[in-house]
Amino acid sequence: MDNPGRYLIIGLGNPGKTYERTRHNVGFRIVKAFAEKYNISFRPSLTRAKGSLGEGQVDGKKALLLMPLTYMNESGLSVRKCIDYYKIPKEQLIVVTDDVALPFTQLRLRKQGSSGGHNGLKSIEAHLGTQDYARLRVGVSDRREGELADYVLGHFNDEEEEKLPEIVDKAIETLEAWLLSDMDEAK
Repeated sequence: MDNPGRYLIIGLGNPGKTYERTRHNVGFRIVKAFAEKYNISFRPSLTRAKGSLGEGQVDGKKALLLMPLTYMNESGLSVRKCIDYYKIPKEQLIVVTDDVALPFTQLRLRKQGSSGGHNGLKSIEAHLGTQDYARLRVGVSDRREGELADYVLGHFNDEEEEKLPEIVDKAIETLEAWLLSDMDEAK
């Protein structure tokens, strides 16, 4: 591996207050909570990552945290720029994203896989030229009808908001296990 001591954790979402508490931004929410736990601060980094970037130590491992500022559909621009700048091997990156195919509260960690129709993952795959990277999918679906875009860009209801801290904590534990061990142990 090129850089065995550096790992990249990417939270997907859309920048701006309008999207802050939406289902589509659960990746941002989890990465922000991870950063808070480890006292990692974010700063805009348009030249290195086209996103908000944080750096810190997690049990002796150097962790880069990225929230792309390119909007969901162009997340791959930010990811590619960051990987190229910091020379992060794809084996040392993980993407945290919402997933409407999973029930609300369920998490799914995979070494690789398809985008499943998720535009942020499609963009990353296009820019990396591969589906071979880890992803932590966070279930947000209990959608029964209506437009998908309206649903993912909608806010969590009060009952869901009450459950979110537990989901975020579980996601952080999964990220820690991924970072500090191997994928099989992280599951």
